[in-house]
Amino acid sequence: MFGKTRPYLIFIVALVLLAACASPLPLPKIDRQPAAVSYSFINPSPTLPPEFDAASGDPFQNDYRSADLRKLDLSLSLEGLLYSDFDSLTKWPSPSQLPAGFDPQKIMELGKDPGLGVRQLHAQGITGKGIGIAIIDQPMIVDHQEYASQLKLYEEINIKADTESQMHGPAVSSLAVGKTVGTAPGASLYFIADWPGTWGATFEYDFSYLSRAVRRIVEINKSLPAANKIRVLSMSIGWGSTQKGYDDMIKAVDEAKRAGIFVISMSIHDTYGWDMLGMGRSALADPNDFASFSPSPWWEQDFYANPDTYNKNFLYIPMDARVAASPTGKSDYSFFGVGGMSWTAPYLAGIYALACQVDPKITPDKFWSTALQTGRTIQIEHEGKQYSFGKILDPHALMAALEE
Repeated sequence: MFGKTRPYLIFIVALVLLAACASPLPLPKIDRQPAAVSYSFINPSPTLPPEFDAASGDPFQNDYRSADLRKLDLSLSLEGLLYSDFDSLTKWPSPSQLPAGFDPQKIMELGKDPGLGVRQLHAQGITGKGIGIAIIDQPMIVDHQEYASQLKLYEEINIKADTESQMHGPAVSSLAVGKTVGTAPGASLYFIADWPGTWGATFEYDFSYLSRAVRRIVEINKSLPAANKIRVLSMSIGWGSTQKGYDDMIKAVDEAKRAGIFVISMSIHDTYGWDMLGMGRSALADPNDFASFSPSPWWEQDFYANPDTYNKNFLYIPMDARVAASPTGKSDYSFFGVGGMSWTAPYLAGIYALACQVDPKITPDKFWSTALQTGRTIQIEHEGKQYSFGKILDPHALMAALEE
């Protein structure tokens, strides 16, 4: 009897398993809502900002986030303020005690603009609509007005249940899909919070945690409709061959690539053979004017010493003087006078989402080669000398080339 029924049972089991694999993931899926964080501890007794020192390697030299500056006379501190960090909760002195031309609100609005004409693409309907962007980063508040409606999934790996929102997660999410800040405000966001290591006396990297998150993104993508797949994964982190979990991380990235997901990270040279860098911009300069950009302060001296090397293969992406969602509240923002490479990955992920909307069959190889071909080179002056600087990502020219 069992011999006759076994094929039938196997057939039924196979159908059940197939249905389970094909069943869509209920969305939105928000596993936890990390609490907002207070930044009152950062600078409780602020002083006048010192002159910015690019050689220090510290991007938070003048950190005025949530600080009370009302007792300070900042009128002679323009340079320090232009390289500072502040947020929606920073309390400023009267205009007479601020440098001429320094308007915190105006700087905030300039910094929200992705620049390079991206908002003009949005006005044309090129917003990344229907495209999925995955981000793996630190825990974040899930209800920020920049991305709450775009957030389809929030899960956590290796995160304690009482962990508050961190600075990084809200920032990178908004730079990718933010309604006013992001490059792809029409895209859907799939976010996994993950600590890529373990906490003890110090933090020890273990990229096996991050590889789990990458594989989870691949798994989630299998359940999504063909028209709404995750096309790009942004991770503002890199990994080295001597670090724990490196081999597994490389394997996980390869699995994501085979699944049709463009993986953008700080290890993009190792995973694709490509190079990118973040550009500098004065907080007072127009982010839509290509002439506003230059090498960022923390790598400009290397550039001016070796301009041919830097201009040969690099793709340049906006990084400095950016505004992003803040973890202090759902309508709060932070300004970062000097950014980090962390801001370039979500920016580029959003641009790739736009490209996927324009050309649904696009591949990372085609995207990158076209971005370099259409990138713009400008002339900049430094200490009386002229230098070529490029290729700067040109979103308009890139989309136009992809539409041909």
